Amino acid sequence: MLRTFLLVNFVFLSHLDLFSQSSFYAVDSLREIRIYFYDSDWDYQLDNLYIQGNNDRVLADIVIDGSSYDSVGVRYKGFSSVSVNRIKNPFNIKLDYIIEGQDHQGIDKLKLSNVYQDPSFIREVLTYEIAGNYLPSAQANYANVYINDTLWGLYTNVQAVNKDFLNDHFGNKYNPFFKCNPENLDISPGGENANLSNNQGADSLDYEPYYSIKSDYGWEELYNFIDTLNNYYDSIEQVLNVDRTLWMHALNYTLINFDSYIGYAQNYYIYKDATRQFNPILWDLNMSFGSFRLTDASSIYFSGFDIAQAQNMDPLLHHTQISVSPRPLLRNLFLSERYRKMYLAHIRTIVQEHFLNQDYHARGQYFQNLIDVSVQDDTNKFYSYTDFTTNLTSQVSLVTADCPGITQLMDARAVYLSAYTGFTGEPTISNISYSPQTFSLGDDVFITANILDATSVFLAYRFGENMAFKKAPMFDDGNHDDGIANDGVYGAKITNTSNLIDYYLYADNDSSGVFSPVRAAYEFYSIQSQLQAGDLVINEIMSSNVSVVADPSGNFEDWIELYNPTNSPISTKGLFLTDWPNSNLLKWELPNHLIQAQGYTIVWADEDGGQGDMHANFQLSNLGEQLVLTNLDSLVIDSITYFSLVNDISFGRSPNGSGSFSMLTPTFNANNDFPISVEQIFNKAMIYPNPFTEILYFEGDERIEVRNFLGQLIYSAEYVRSIQTSDWDAGVYFIYLRNKNQNLKVIKI
Repeated sequence: MLRTFLLVNFVFLSHLDLFSQSSFYAVDSLREIRIYFYDSDWDYQLDNLYIQGNNDRVLADIVIDGSSYDSVGVRYKGFSSVSVNRIKNPFNIKLDYIIEGQDHQGIDKLKLSNVYQDPSFIREVLTYEIAGNYLPSAQANYANVYINDTLWGLYTNVQAVNKDFLNDHFGNKYNPFFKCNPENLDISPGGENANLSNNQGADSLDYEPYYSIKSDYGWEELYNFIDTLNNYYDSIEQVLNVDRTLWMHALNYTLINFDSYIGYAQNYYIYKDATRQFNPILWDLNMSFGSFRLTDASSIYFSGFDIAQAQNMDPLLHHTQISVSPRPLLRNLFLSERYRKMYLAHIRTIVQEHFLNQDYHARGQYFQNLIDVSVQDDTNKFYSYTDFTTNLTSQVSLVTADCPGITQLMDARAVYLSAYTGFTGEPTISNISYSPQTFSLGDDVFITANILDATSVFLAYRFGENMAFKKAPMFDDGNHDDGIANDGVYGAKITNTSNLIDYYLYADNDSSGVFSPVRAAYEFYSIQSQLQAGDLVINEIMSSNVSVVADPSGNFEDWIELYNPTNSPISTKGLFLTDWPNSNLLKWELPNHLIQAQGYTIVWADEDGGQGDMHANFQLSNLGEQLVLTNLDSLVIDSITYFSLVNDISFGRSPNGSGSFSMLTPTFNANNDFPISVEQIFNKAMIYPNPFTEILYFEGDERIEVRNFLGQLIYSAEYVRSIQTSDWDAGVYFIYLRNKNQNLKVIKI
């Protein structure tokens, strides 16, 4: 293989990309939102819907920063922040409630919080800003809200944690996704709520009152996750992003955000990403910085705690004390001494980056100056203007309890945490390097670093974002490109490398642990070499996919199959696909997606990036055109020219991966040398007979939807093994298998 290289030196990479929605939620902007309800008794209607627990909406028009939208749907949002006796209630506004596809800068849902339990007005916005440095988090700013041209008040404008959020942060949105809020909050000792314990039993349906599913499927996956968390501790990293969970706990405990998993086990989401791990996502942060102090679910503070106790709250209470209400996501992780050290390392990072240096105080002053006039103009606010100016630094008396001043709480808390056992005494990591400096696909690469005062060190690495970080021990033994034994230089070997390596380091000793970079694994180091022509090939395309295979949204779209013919894994980061080779070789950039050796991946050519990272910004012309795969330097990795294709026929290489192109029976995501029928593409989905007459049988329990040739839904069911079809008309039907996210065509005769 030719050895020319592109080297990207050590850089910090964050998942907090510049999303299309970022400008709308920029923290230095103050939005104006005007709601015009169709009915004069709109507040009565909203009150009734809330009392009934009805999620229906009241119709209105809305103007957002001067842009008008018709027929939006409005309802209240939240639980404790809503009351039919309050004027200023929080709103959930759905822009596409009536008009399909209606959005504002790509946003179809607004979440407007009424700043309940926060005299400072800054808790939610400041907490989301801090959290965004360490894990996928919503963005938030402020909006002056008017109703029928009357100023209703200053609200926090919080980005919805929905499928668009998932697509932005995880690159897909169709996997199991749950909001972890119980239908009826249980505040009694032993109350379960959304605590992820397995006390509800062995049937996934028993967990429905505690978790709200936001995806098309996932109850079985949720139960398996809960079962593993509670019963198979050694396998937890297979189903849970442990590091991201430790970051969530670190943020909640550092900032005393106890209206969360820690308190009543609520106000968070979980999502199963492409690595097949569940990820926690923070939500509802208006009562952070000690505004909520009713419980911590432990034997010490189950009945609540005061401000002094909040300042000195032990971040390992659910390890050292009894959990009155089960908290396995804390207790079972804290069984590991290493996880405890990693958790405290994350707390150290938060405290040092925001609190010991008083950055949070400066940010709080900035936000209060930004909204000062708006707070004065808000005649429906729950607090006085004096409360607003005071609460940044000093406590304010509320009806339920005193709300601590943010600096009053956090200056003392930073001092307490800085003296906490495990906060200091960590190893030092410096002079990180790698060799060879010019590496090629498949080479062995050594990562080395100077590390002092460590008893254990590991390297975490991956070759693509759809791959979980793997851990490899680092040694100071003279056998891992680390110099001589016991010289303080540690090394680890990564064998058969990809063209891309993302990595971070962790070291600990008897006292404490440390990451490099300190925000790992949300940030990491990255190095990359350049692919050569032929390392990755366009293997098969379909420009007229009428009924062969549907994308995750259930639509039959054009697709491009990429094949890795090498014996090493390949990342698609830094590669581009284009159907305009003469004018724009860098038309669509592929994501950081790993393709295993001899493996395949599918790019959907549907102009719909809103469905996920692997959806290109162009479609394939059914009249034929040229398709080119390049890198950033416009080096052509592969290209094909195809001609007009008939429906449901593909154009692919034969022999697979290397031969010339010809028309094929589609071999979607599979070897072209073994053409199979369309039905056999779904070899895990046994449906018979096909064609059928009176009955269809399924091999295994299936969750299905059946649509006719016009796309009309005619049948759906949970976990069926057969369907009586005697009353169906003869013709073509499409069966969507929800468990497998697959579509299959069948014919009745």
